[in-house]
Amino acid sequence: MRLIKVGFKKLKEDAILPVKAHPTDSGFDLFANEDVIIEPGGTTVVKTGVAIKLPPGYEAQVRPRSGITSKTKLRVQLGTIDQDYTGEIGIIVDNIAPHGRSVGYYGSYDCDTVSGAYKVKKGDRLAQLVIVPMPAVESYIIDELPVTDRGANGFGSTGY
Repeated sequence: MRLIKVGFKKLKEDAILPVKAHPTDSGFDLFANEDVIIEPGGTTVVKTGVAIKLPPGYEAQVRPRSGITSKTKLRVQLGTIDQDYTGEIGIIVDNIAPHGRSVGYYGSYDCDTVSGAYKVKKGDRLAQLVIVPMPAVESYIIDELPVTDRGANGFGSTGY
């Protein structure tokens, strides 16, 4: 297996650089670089204070952490970082809690049990960053699509 090197730069002096908790982890933990309150039904881009340098032929994906998703109403949305992007990594987070409902508490993610708002604290591990190879792809125009058993049957067509 070929070793891929990825560079990280602190854009803020107090930012925490992405790290792998274990050498075999597929993703680097991403940390919030600010305190943010996310109201029920709200969406926020949480700053990390970090930028990335990817090698040619790779992208980075910001992905949810399973513990947060399974134990809170916070939802980290998948984000793509293109190989030539040099700006700050942001984490898109939704709070799917209904307004005015108690939704609990998980780790350092404080939840107001009256309003359902979550407070993400600076330094919280909020998402993971996975480095993914990108094949060289070129598009072309076609006149017809092949006939298949599935055809245009999409969402829910298999009964689920």
